[in-house]
Amino acid sequence: MTEEERIVFVDESGQPTGETGPKLASHHMKTRLHLAFSCYIFNDKGQFLVTQRALSKKVWPGVLTNSVCGHPAPGEPQQDAISRRAAHELGLTDLTDLTCVVPDYIYKTPAMNGVIEHEFCPIYVSRTTTDPALNFEEVANYKWLNWEVYKTELRERAAEYSYWAKDQLQHLENSSAFNTWLKQLNEAAI
Repeated sequence: MTEEERIVFVDESGQPTGETGPKLASHHMKTRLHLAFSCYIFNDKGQFLVTQRALSKKVWPGVLTNSVCGHPAPGEPQQDAISRRAAHELGLTDLTDLTCVVPDYIYKTPAMNGVIEHEFCPIYVSRTTTDPALNFEEVANYKWLNWEVYKTELRERAAEYSYWAKDQLQHLENSSAFNTWLKQLNEAAI
């Protein structure tokens, strides 16, 4: 039997409060602010990996979203949590150039199936040279999109995308770290 995954509760500055809780039981209509991450993975052609959440997910089933999201375990560094979830969900074990581009992103979703997400969720970018090998319990499908195509699709097909993917776009567009990273990626892909 495996130990239940735990999340780390944090204050508005992202500092742990010293409290943790079981992941599933801690997500409800009054979910406390807790630590998470979002990662946007790009390939060597400069394309971004869009994933579709599994249809069996309790909240936000079947929506399109960024490459991988998750929660670090108590004491687990963010980069280790990202690598762990990318391997578990996507079969990607070759992430490189992992960079935090929005360190202080916080969001709170509207209710979905009795659950509100409320996360202190730094946004990362990374690179891979391989295609995903999906864990279908986590991810139903994926596609690679050029960043400009993604931005257009996110706006034109907003109902198909996760709340956080739509909300994070403005933070990414305003992030000089992200824009510099993306420019370097595109120059290398040419």
